[in-house]
Amino acid sequence: MDSSKGNSDTREIQRVALASAIGCVIEWYDFFLYGVVAGLVFNKLFFPNQDPFIGILLAYATFAVGFVARPVGGIVFGHFGDRLGRKRMLVMTLLIMGVATFFIGLLPTYASAGIWAPILLLVLRVLQGLGIGGEWGGAVLMAIEYAPKERRGFYGSWPQIGVPAGLFLATIVVAGLSTVSDQAFLDWGWRVAFLLSGLLVAVGVYIRLKILETPMFVQLKESQEQAKVPFFELWRTHAMKTILGMGCRYIEGVTFNIFGVYSIAYLTSALKLPRTTALIAVSMASLVMVFLIPVFGKLSDTFGRRKTFAMGVVGIALLAYPSFWLMNTREVPLVMLAIIVPFGIVYPMVYGPIAAMFSESFSTRVRYTGVSFVYQFSGIFASGLTPLIAAALLHYDDGQPWLIAAYMVGVAIISLISVGLLGDRTGKALSEIDQISAARISAVAR
Repeated sequence: MDSSKGNSDTREIQRVALASAIGCVIEWYDFFLYGVVAGLVFNKLFFPNQDPFIGILLAYATFAVGFVARPVGGIVFGHFGDRLGRKRMLVMTLLIMGVATFFIGLLPTYASAGIWAPILLLVLRVLQGLGIGGEWGGAVLMAIEYAPKERRGFYGSWPQIGVPAGLFLATIVVAGLSTVSDQAFLDWGWRVAFLLSGLLVAVGVYIRLKILETPMFVQLKESQEQAKVPFFELWRTHAMKTILGMGCRYIEGVTFNIFGVYSIAYLTSALKLPRTTALIAVSMASLVMVFLIPVFGKLSDTFGRRKTFAMGVVGIALLAYPSFWLMNTREVPLVMLAIIVPFGIVYPMVYGPIAAMFSESFSTRVRYTGVSFVYQFSGIFASGLTPLIAAALLHYDDGQPWLIAAYMVGVAIISLISVGLLGDRTGKALSEIDQISAARISAVAR
């Protein structure tokens, strides 16, 4: 092999993976910013109520709506991504997300607009959900379908960095703005974080316009073998992989939203710790995660997706109770440890390999639809409902977090069984996966 050609290919793969990662950082900043602010601001400004518990539930309900909209976005953009190409959809989803986030920063509050304030907030949250629903699958496939088979876990983990980096950016921005007085933060501070999205999106769109379509989709388009209705073909040909994928995703979504979203409200509202303590703990965990996700993505290339993922699931289950016990000490160093260890160190073992693991489960004809639907539909119960479930469990356990920990352990068992049944296609060429899927479909048809 010509070494200059190999170096050129490597640079191209890295450029595509980096572009996917940067776009994901911006999209997830937008999406998670809502979750960070929901329990701090929206319950007061958009859902005023005599009972703080009801206000928080309503704020998290609109947070969950974004997750309900995500599978719709996944199906719609997955359809056109499998029919027309990955790149076009990535630019469109970034624009939808950015515009929605920017306008949240301009919304009137309940005090000035009445019922229209929460209605408009809800509409913009739905648009956020639609945008992110099509974003993740496309960004992942841009990296996966360019990467060599022996490094798919590593390059597939680059867009995954967007999640902790986006959360880190969201929490650190809110933490910085929280240094103003509480009244100033409620008056205008939180709005600045949303308005920043306009600048970030302009940068992201410019970068994404510079990359080319994936080789796998170009081949599919040239052969004119695109699925007519990818969603229907997905369920006809990959139904079990889709169900098992959602089972695997369950613990990932629950873990992220317990430690990355709900813990902020738990530490500030239930344990009465300073808001900046909670935000800094989550920010530090996210920063650690940025570096460890590609490490575990790379390790999954060596040891296999299933084994790496399963080790992370077991680790999360073992740390569920100790983490909440450390939080309840209210000692800042122990609280930091309670967030950073399970969320910053162990969680990447699950999240690092997941992009490659899901992508290898589906043929090229339905891959965008498949990975998007698995990730986004499972997000309804695995992610969007998690803060609501956690708040309800805390309420019914008289302010104690042990039912939340028990819920995490139960979910971990479901995900462990699912990954065991999903199978492992580490190291197989995507063309070989297409052939395996075609042969299986042909055998079933006969």
